[in-house]
Amino acid sequence: MSEAEKPVSVCYRHPDRETFLRCNRCERLICSECAVLTPTGYRCKECVRGQQKVFNTAKAQDFILGSLTALILGYIGGVIARYIGFFIIFIAPLMGVVIAEAVRKLIKKRRSTALYRAVTVAAVIGALLSALPLVLSIFFGNLNLFGLIWAGVYVAFMTSSLFYRLSGIEIRR
Repeated sequence: MSEAEKPVSVCYRHPDRETFLRCNRCERLICSECAVLTPTGYRCKECVRGQQKVFNTAKAQDFILGSLTALILGYIGGVIARYIGFFIIFIAPLMGVVIAEAVRKLIKKRRSTALYRAVTVAAVIGALLSALPLVLSIFFGNLNLFGLIWAGVYVAFMTSSLFYRLSGIEIRR
């Protein structure tokens, strides 16, 4: 067979891209843009999406219990943040880990991306509620600028630590 007669292997989603890479689950040809590296090899995005749905094990009550726990602990951490100043850069990530572990223990390690997001949002709301007196003090002439700054630092550091501790390593689609 000459070069011109050989069948061309192209990506199933991008017919203009030649490839020899196959999804290790469904055996479809995939280009480098469609390939997702998993611990077991390359897979197409559809197979990864289907596999992730199997791993979402959270129940409805997990959203309620996890969010309430995160709201309360986020609030407590925010109150603490107002009084410790600079040291919040060390305490906030630790508080994110504490919230994540408390929620994980409460929901018995069930998982869902939507659950992780709901818990993170609840913790942010709790932290913002704790900063409400600082925000209201602006209108009464008793501005505590450093308190507001440290509250913002707490929210940023705690949020990132909490979300990534809950979600762990995630395969991007």
